[in-house]
Amino acid sequence: MIERRAFQHLGGADHGWLNAKHHFSFAGYHDAKRMHWGDLRVWNDDTIAPHTGFAPHSHRDMEIITYVREGAITHQDNLGNEGRTEAGDVQVMSAGTGITHSEYNREATPTRIFQIWIIPNATGLPPTWGSRPFPKAGRDGGFKVLASGYDDGDALPIQADGRVAAAALGAGQEATYTLAAGRKAYLVPAKGRVRVNGQLAEAGDGLAIEDETTLVVSAEVDSEVVLVDVA
Repeated sequence: MIERRAFQHLGGADHGWLNAKHHFSFAGYHDAKRMHWGDLRVWNDDTIAPHTGFAPHSHRDMEIITYVREGAITHQDNLGNEGRTEAGDVQVMSAGTGITHSEYNREATPTRIFQIWIIPNATGLPPTWGSRPFPKAGRDGGFKVLASGYDDGDALPIQADGRVAAAALGAGQEATYTLAAGRKAYLVPAKGRVRVNGQLAEAGDGLAIEDETTLVVSAEVDSEVVLVDVA
């Protein structure tokens, strides 16, 4: 089963400095039918105006993955971590027992991110933060695991039963992703237009996937897709 959630029908709010679209209930947007997808709790599509951002605020007991689509985001937290994550790269924050952080767009152009929250394996875990560049050459024509609760090579570690993967496909290219039995996936094109097992998804659309084991992603134009694989 693959359910398309069109970008124009997502919840959200325009705060001036932040234009946010919510695939699941978040902040002032509530839909009882879209509270989560398995252990995936939040997928926000955020556009942050230049020289603005999220002032220091706190989280706990959540795995928060930021995939930068355009521009860059600068992170700082109360653990002493600081870093700048650029387009195509990923940062991961395990909130654990509690972390206070800020996220700013210090660039001269808008920054666009996917903000993804996954429910952790346990509460009360140690908070951590990490960022890593992932050259696009490593995911041209196929999926690359970017963050994972398993031993997936150079993927950033998360404390959850899940994976975040991405693929960059040229027009006419296909990539295959295999889901283990009983697992769910949520896929969003960061750009372009694809079909997943025949189901169309354009940039920003969400595909909620279950009871599928092999996902064949076919790009109709040059595309970039991000997928979360969860229990």
